[in-house]
Amino acid sequence: MSPSRLRLVTTTREHQIGILLFDDVEELDVVGPWEVLSYWCRSFPEDGWTVSCLSRSGGSVACAKGLTIHAHHSFDDCPPLEVLIHPGGQGTRSQIHDEAHLDWVREQRVSVPIMASVCTGSLVYAAAGLLGGRPATTHWVTLDLLASLDPTIDVRRDERFVDDGDVVTSAGISAGIDMALHLVARLVGIERARQVRRGIQYDPQPPV
Repeated sequence: MSPSRLRLVTTTREHQIGILLFDDVEELDVVGPWEVLSYWCRSFPEDGWTVSCLSRSGGSVACAKGLTIHAHHSFDDCPPLEVLIHPGGQGTRSQIHDEAHLDWVREQRVSVPIMASVCTGSLVYAAAGLLGGRPATTHWVTLDLLASLDPTIDVRRDERFVDDGDVVTSAGISAGIDMALHLVARLVGIERARQVRRGIQYDPQPPV
């Protein structure tokens, strides 16, 4: 692969995907989708998409298991998004009671065409009122909590991810990789998603 395909592209493209960062976010909830989406955007710039990370202040966040990640954007300077991915992690436990954060999520719902979540990110969407009467999933440990946050949610307990049009939720942690590949297939095409999957050599065959 040529170096030009791998270098960081700094110019603004038409279509923007944002991955939310916050303290105590689960690492793989962020890095799994990032690997898929950044490989796609860098390897196939002709598709016209780019991905970046955003946090409230734009600074660094301390993830759940000790990794530190620095955001590209703050909430104030983030470009208009077409896809927002809200990861999960222990940080979501406080977010479901944080009215300022829930209001921000509701604001994004107005302007962002596709709201996606990984793991317990869907709990935040439920608390913000985004999942009422809709199918959704989350980490298997918190399926009952998802149902209790809004009893009208059609909780899909056995699905890896659930695409309900403008809202896409995925199950726990590594399921975000599958959801991200699904987004590539949906936004560009299944053959492109297969190229990305081959490129990152993602072919799950659990050893145990």
